[in-house]
Amino acid sequence: MKDCCEIRGDVAGRQRQVLSVVLTINVVMFLVEFVGGIVAHSTALLADSVDMLGDAIVYGFSLYVVGRGAVWQSRGALLKGWIMAIFGASVLAEVVAKVVRGAVPAVDLMSGIGLLALIANAAVLLFLAKRRDDDINMRSAWVCSRNDVIANVGVLLAAAAVAITGSAWPDIVMGLMIAALFGVAAVEVIRGAHGARARLTPAG
Repeated sequence: MKDCCEIRGDVAGRQRQVLSVVLTINVVMFLVEFVGGIVAHSTALLADSVDMLGDAIVYGFSLYVVGRGAVWQSRGALLKGWIMAIFGASVLAEVVAKVVRGAVPAVDLMSGIGLLALIANAAVLLFLAKRRDDDINMRSAWVCSRNDVIANVGVLLAAAAVAITGSAWPDIVMGLMIAALFGVAAVEVIRGAHGARARLTPAG
C-alpha cells in the first residue's frame, strides 16, 4: 500500500512540474500575442492569444486538481471544455469586428509572433506528451496544446496568404477556422468529462 501511494505521489509531483512549466509559457505567450495582435491588426494572432489565455486558465486548473481524485479531474476537464467553447465564440465576435473594420494585418509582425508562438507551443506539447495518458486531467491539457500547435501553423499560413494577396481575408478565414477548432475540441473534452463522470456514478 505504501509503495502504491509513493508511486501515485511521484506521478502527481511530475505532473505538477510539467504543468507549472507550461502554465508559465502560456501566460507569457498570451501577453506577447495579445499585444502583437492589436498592434498588427491581426484576427488570427488575437484568436491565438485568446487561446493562450484559455490554456493558461486550463493549465492552472489542471495544476489545482492534480492528485485530487477522478471526480475533481472530470470537473476540471468539463470546465476546460466550456472555456474552449466560450473562447471560440469570442473569436467569432472578433472576426465580425474585423470584417467591419477591414484593416489588413501587418505581415512581418504577424509572422514573427506566430513563429515564436509555434516554438513555445511545440515545447509545451513535448512537455505534456509523456504525461498525456496518466488521466483525463493530463489528456485534456494535451488536447489544448495540440490545438495550439495547429492554430500556430494556421497563423503562419494566413500571414503568408496576406503577404501574397494584400487582403485581410486570409487572416479572417483563418480566425474562423481557429474558432471552429476550439468548438470541435470543446465537444471532445466535454464528452470525455461526461463519460468519466458517468463511469464514477454507480449504476441504478
